[in-house]
Amino acid sequence: MKKTTRTISAALCLLALGFGVKAQTSGGKLKPEQAIMDVRHYTVSLNMDFAKKTIDGSTVIDVIMAQPTKVLILDLMDSLHVSAVSVNGKKEAFNHKNGLITINTAKQLPVGKASIKVVYGGRPRIAKNPPWDDGFTWAQDSTGHPWLAVTAEGTGGKIFFPCKDHPSDEPNEGADMLITVPKDLVVAGPGVLKGVSKKGTTATYHWQTKYSINNYSIVFNAGDYKVVTGSYKSVAGNIVPVQFYVLKYHADKAPHFIELVIQAAREKEKYFGEYPWAKEKLGIAETPHLGMEHQSMNAYGNKFRYSKIGGQDFDWLMYHEFGHEWWGNKVTARDWADYWIHEGIDTYADALPILDLEGKAAYIKHFKQSAFGIANKQPIVLGKDIDEESAYNNDIYTKGAYFMHTLHYLMGDTLFFATLKGLATDPKFTYDHQNVTDDVEQYFSKAYGKSLKPLFDLYLRTTNKLEVSVKARPRDKYLITLLNIGTELPVDVTTDAGTKRITLTPKGITVESKTTPIIDADGWYLKKVILE
Repeated sequence: MKKTTRTISAALCLLALGFGVKAQTSGGKLKPEQAIMDVRHYTVSLNMDFAKKTIDGSTVIDVIMAQPTKVLILDLMDSLHVSAVSVNGKKEAFNHKNGLITINTAKQLPVGKASIKVVYGGRPRIAKNPPWDDGFTWAQDSTGHPWLAVTAEGTGGKIFFPCKDHPSDEPNEGADMLITVPKDLVVAGPGVLKGVSKKGTTATYHWQTKYSINNYSIVFNAGDYKVVTGSYKSVAGNIVPVQFYVLKYHADKAPHFIELVIQAAREKEKYFGEYPWAKEKLGIAETPHLGMEHQSMNAYGNKFRYSKIGGQDFDWLMYHEFGHEWWGNKVTARDWADYWIHEGIDTYADALPILDLEGKAAYIKHFKQSAFGIANKQPIVLGKDIDEESAYNNDIYTKGAYFMHTLHYLMGDTLFFATLKGLATDPKFTYDHQNVTDDVEQYFSKAYGKSLKPLFDLYLRTTNKLEVSVKARPRDKYLITLLNIGTELPVDVTTDAGTKRITLTPKGITVESKTTPIIDADGWYLKKVILE
């Protein structure tokens, strides 16, 4: 059990740090030409050439323009060659350089709906160390069959299809993917499989999601898969299909893995509400890389290596990536500056099985150990209009999770978990409605009944720890003062009389004890205690 919690923490740090440096990144300051464009739907139609490691085909981007314009801008990496662009069925002039397709329409495009088609092909970026350094992974399984995985979170969907590569704009009406591969391979993708059409030596798989979806989840995997299925009844009473696209020679391992996935679903639903994509599926695809949180088709490459929590088999990788279906895919940051909303809350959620299966003491110990992984080299929230590469660091996981741990103590079990579930289920904060840190702060502050902004600012916008001064006074008295936060906070204080939850303030409070008071012995706060 001790090994389990340490292993989870170390593995999450590994996920955060990675080993590669991204050549390009997603997000940043939104271009004015893209700010007036609301993407509604993507249709990605591509042929895969495994021998040449190339793709060719087209993408249709359906948009709504908020203002008239003669200039449209899409993102697409220079490694791909664009041969034609049309807008509303009419060919238009364009140039493609520096990762941008700039379309100059012959006539002004009016306000309202428009459809842009880009025909292109070439060699997409090859991932050097997926999923951290992302792109295409052209691989083979151990039997020699071709095996392809696509990852795109850091660099964005522009790795292989033209898009508006910014987290603030997801296609509200979903996406269709029509992926053509050799007929002996199977394609796994987001949403629902609408059909498979075979022609000669190839097969085209048509995947469709009607949910809004971040562009780095509009990806696919292809391999010599067997689809092992299951189902479960969601907390809302829906029957959700479970589909595991597993390499054929691992099919015997799939039933137990699906059992663990269903257990994870029930645990997540307990705290965060119904599985977000219940109308489509809960999908997992085995991949040659470690894993990635792709909406309704999570990538899994942990090779069925289980640890134990409460004596039960536990797969930390599956559990963490699956949690992103709520934190990252359903509740989404509209600026990479607020990346901790994805990774911090989801990493906090990784500790909840410890709480449920091993008890509060094990849960507390887990977080006390995780504090050693917090680097505090830069604030978690760096401002606004931040790109993914600048925002991505280990502390969005570890410190973000620790912050939620602090809020848990501050608010208490009942209120904290109700508020967390509320955030994950409130239509104002989910699906099409994306969030920044201030939205989360205001939601928690309203539930708490008092502004939590000073605590949010301290943890997320600085590298400071909570500073608590303990000054000895005559006759066994001690003055305990909060030094660097302009609000009062409840804190466990241990004296010779035992441990008591006391509200500490910037003005200070006096306690009596024959021994030096111990501040927050269980480590609910990330803190620095100054004894004088």
